[in-house]
Amino acid sequence: MADRGSLRGRLLRRLSLLLAVILAISSLSAYWSARHAADTAYDRTLLASARAVGAGLYSADGQLRANVPYVALDTFAYDIAGRIYYQVLGMNGELVSGYENLPPPPPNTPRTDNYPALARFYDGVYRDQGVRVVSLLQPVSEPGLSGMAEIRVAETQGARERMARALLVGTLWRIGLLAFTALALVWLAVSVALRPLEQLRRSLAERASDDLRPLPDSDLPRELQPLVGTLNHFTERLRQQFERQAQFIADASHELRTPLAALKARIELGLRETQPNLWHSTLEKAARSAEQLTHLANQLLSLARIERGARAVAEGGAERVDLTQLARELGMVLAPLAHERGIALALEAAPSVFVRGEPTLLNELIYNLVDNALSHTPRGGNVTLRVQAPAVLEVEDDGPGIPPEERDKVFERFYRRDQQRGGAGLGLAIVGEICSAHRAEIDLLDGRDGGLRVRVSFPASV
Repeated sequence: MADRGSLRGRLLRRLSLLLAVILAISSLSAYWSARHAADTAYDRTLLASARAVGAGLYSADGQLRANVPYVALDTFAYDIAGRIYYQVLGMNGELVSGYENLPPPPPNTPRTDNYPALARFYDGVYRDQGVRVVSLLQPVSEPGLSGMAEIRVAETQGARERMARALLVGTLWRIGLLAFTALALVWLAVSVALRPLEQLRRSLAERASDDLRPLPDSDLPRELQPLVGTLNHFTERLRQQFERQAQFIADASHELRTPLAALKARIELGLRETQPNLWHSTLEKAARSAEQLTHLANQLLSLARIERGARAVAEGGAERVDLTQLARELGMVLAPLAHERGIALALEAAPSVFVRGEPTLLNELIYNLVDNALSHTPRGGNVTLRVQAPAVLEVEDDGPGIPPEERDKVFERFYRRDQQRGGAGLGLAIVGEICSAHRAEIDLLDGRDGGLRVRVSFPASV
């Protein structure tokens, strides 16, 4: 219950705060209700005492007299801490009997409607004590006397306050016990309700690190089913990612094994030769194999970088990139390679075409498209790199092209149309994954003069 951050503890703390507020409000309400009940009970007794005093009024020698029976003031005898005072005033306001200087009714004190009597109730101070006073007008009709006498009976407030406190304490005990019981029942109910979540935690904790089977959700409460569904969806994506990585590692190992074995064989063959011209030939072949291995390793590293770059783009780390500037810089880098192969490399670019993306990945995209076009274009051919508004990138060559039935397959990793031409079959696979990371559409079209035209359409940058 005291665990910081636990659902059970947080729920009980908030319920305790809510119940404390309710208890405070109930306490105030209970106090006023208890005080009202005490006032009602004691006011009725005050009025009864005043009536008893009024019943003892008589005249003698033309003067009003009062015979106050003991029973009129004995109604408060059970409360020894309280005091009661009375006063009888004649028709002209003179003191007939009782204590002097009892407080009179304040001006505009209303007559009570709760009892059939000419009575007014009010609070005052007498002998430095708070008192509750009733003022009763008693008609007098005696020989030689006629008018209204006033009878005042006052009682100290202590008895009323003790009665109100007793009622309040009893009410608070009951409310507090009810609140404590409610919290205990809530704790028990929450513990039972959270039991499936604890079972789910244990089930996950007992699983092996490579166990990515979906969690069963048939016996779970409705509130936990979306959570389990999300976990199952996540583990399924994780399983697919692991499978892709395992397949990629297996394919990469296979692709690296062959050129490494060939390189090793050429070196061993060269070591057996004794003629320098054969050593030179062997070293040239080993250098070409090493170049192919370097190219393959760079492409494998590119695939590894794509995942990090795609995550950065998905998490809002994309930048505003000038596609024209990237194409111009990369064209300058690849121009010597194209010249060495006897291929004309041309750039047709609109000024400042902006897209949102990761600059390294976009640079990799353009490089692989141009490199793939140069690899499949014969000597004397042409490769054109175009950047068009609003956000379109094209690379066109006049090589053999790709038949329509194979255009979907070339984006698969390690797919090679021509085993004799060489290459790892990763160039267009890298292009496809970079386009997916940038939510760009890629289309393989026929070139204007034969060959292949690759068009990449990006979402326009704002």
